[in-house]
Amino acid sequence: MAHPATRVVLVHGAYADGSSWSEVIPLLTEAGLDAVAVQHPLTTLDAGVQATQRALARSSETTVLVAHSYAGMIITQAGLAPNVSALVYVAARAPDAGEDYTALAQQYAAPPASAGLIWQDGYGRLSDEAFLTDFANGVEPSRARTLLAAQGPIADTLFASSTTVAAWRSRPSWYVVSAQDRTINPDLERFMAARMEATTSEVDAGHLGLVSHHREVAAVIIEAAGHRN
Repeated sequence: MAHPATRVVLVHGAYADGSSWSEVIPLLTEAGLDAVAVQHPLTTLDAGVQATQRALARSSETTVLVAHSYAGMIITQAGLAPNVSALVYVAARAPDAGEDYTALAQQYAAPPASAGLIWQDGYGRLSDEAFLTDFANGVEPSRARTLLAAQGPIADTLFASSTTVAAWRSRPSWYVVSAQDRTINPDLERFMAARMEATTSEVDAGHLGLVSHHREVAAVIIEAAGHRN
């Protein structure tokens, strides 16, 4: 990379908020990168894309755009911004343009976490058991309970839309597979990473590898930025 990125924009997934990147951010800062965590409302794809575009537009500096989980939808749509030099997917959705992600996921065995989703008044959350056992598996227990306390409920409209572009088709991409993921089937993650011809690595982590294996995840982001770790 002739011109290394100086900035990283991090986008959180469903059932979470920007604090899910708390372990990664200090490592990026130590590497000389300016890290920004997007707070998006978990209501619609468009709302998440708009929040991410606002974060990208705050600076013209070359930026690596990073997603965890559902936010892969967001960076796939928003990643064509002119200042985005690379995309990093961390156990994340990586749909093609116009693809029905739900139909794609149904080609693989359903992950255990999906059985723990509870809906009330148009919003969904994971049960405490599903969150701790299937979403945060492998995370130190006290940290997992802190994340549970900050769980972001999702609107029933969040998963309704498809991306209209696939930024990974024209941006260098990296993918971190979570081998012990109980929220997205690891074989689906491997399929998406291979399809996008991403630089791929695996961590022996559950869905929250960005927490339990934050050093490995940060190292991938730093590599994508064109920096030596």
